[in-house]
Amino acid sequence: MDQPEHSGATSPDMPISRLQRRKLRTRRALVHAAQGFIAQGKLGVPILEITQAADVGMGSFYNHFSTKDELFEAALTDALDDLGAVLDSFTGSISDPAEAFAANYRLSGRLFRLRPQEAALLLAHGDSLILSNRGLSPRALRDITAAVDQGRFKITDPELGLAIAGGMFVGLATLLRERPERDTEATVDSVTERLLTTLGMTPKQAKTLCHKPLPDISALRDWPNEWPAPLAHGAPAAHSE
Repeated sequence: MDQPEHSGATSPDMPISRLQRRKLRTRRALVHAAQGFIAQGKLGVPILEITQAADVGMGSFYNHFSTKDELFEAALTDALDDLGAVLDSFTGSISDPAEAFAANYRLSGRLFRLRPQEAALLLAHGDSLILSNRGLSPRALRDITAAVDQGRFKITDPELGLAIAGGMFVGLATLLRERPERDTEATVDSVTERLLTTLGMTPKQAKTLCHKPLPDISALRDWPNEWPAPLAHGAPAAHSE
């Protein structure tokens, strides 16, 4: 049996062969299937059921992952990495780290109402993801650290700030999920404003940041239709890679 291929990554300087493309499609199909089961809380699902949902052969699973736990970890981190990349595309040009942090936080809250599967993934494993080195956490820590260095946040421990922000975000996501009638924008901005004051901004500074206009992300409700991105050109998953 081939050795497991734990990452679909290839060097950006190397052309991707047809075999590599098929392997990447198969890995994406497995990860996407796993994300669906995690979001439904079906953590005890057998590997066979995952491969059937992904429309790949059982042997293909072990070409990519050694265990189901390894696949589930990849499913979580891939989803959060994709989400982080989406947010970076909206806020990467903001020079003030406090404003960038606030914008990302406000967009994340709105996005999780638009994308219930990603919200379910977060809530299923929120405690283990707050200090993760993948996805939203390292980006938040980056902005918090820069804001502390520039005197925008008064908290002296950026990692503590990250823990506070992560805990509040899990609570926010839970509230939005359990109370669908709540106004998303008002709720998210209220939590963000309180968080910014906890990190050391004045109430006036926090309110100013939380009233800044945000880019329209409503199109992300249905795009991409799969998470992570759909298989290239709509090609079916390979059955033997």
